[in-house]
Amino acid sequence: MTQPDPVKRLTCPRCMRPQRTCLCGWISPTAHAVQVLILQHPLEVHQAKGSAALLQLSLPGSRLEVGEAFAEPVLQALLQAPPGGRTVLLYPDTPGDQSLQLAAPPPLDPARLPEAEKLRLVVLDGTWRKSRKMLYLNPLLQQLPRLALQHMPTAMPASRYLIRKAQRPGQLSTLEATCHALMQLEHNEGRYLPLLAAFDGFVAQQLAYGGR
Repeated sequence: MTQPDPVKRLTCPRCMRPQRTCLCGWISPTAHAVQVLILQHPLEVHQAKGSAALLQLSLPGSRLEVGEAFAEPVLQALLQAPPGGRTVLLYPDTPGDQSLQLAAPPPLDPARLPEAEKLRLVVLDGTWRKSRKMLYLNPLLQQLPRLALQHMPTAMPASRYLIRKAQRPGQLSTLEATCHALMQLEHNEGRYLPLLAAFDGFVAQQLAYGGR
């Protein structure tokens, strides 16, 4: 019987991926003013095509928590905004979708948000269906004002995420969506361009391995 290649079983202790597909070479440390909380669906943890790990490792002040339905006291603590600040959820407006029967989120005027250092941005990492379920199962998330990328003042570019099929028109990866939201909230586009360029390298690496 042919023995499996031991190299394939080795795991990088930093990114926790197989060493042959380690993403540490694409980590691009990026200073950021807005606090970033990534809530990752459990089924995304071992998804080789996922971008949340690269995002979290590149944003030193970010935090990644895994779960689908969070205990309310735990989530309440995670959503706590900086003193005098505000927590917003990066999520599209869905006025025509009544399937979940959710109340409309609080209104948000991006022009009246506090300075970047007083903001906490919450990002849901999962497919469209998974993120909707996370929103449905966590009422505290439903109570957050939503920051929708389509309402940003600049046009959104096409996604660079060539290794995963978009489920909705104009959909971006978690990393791309977060970078573009931070660009607007911090009024600094150039700060996140190196991270997006690193993401291109990550995507190319995955394509070289057949998207695995």
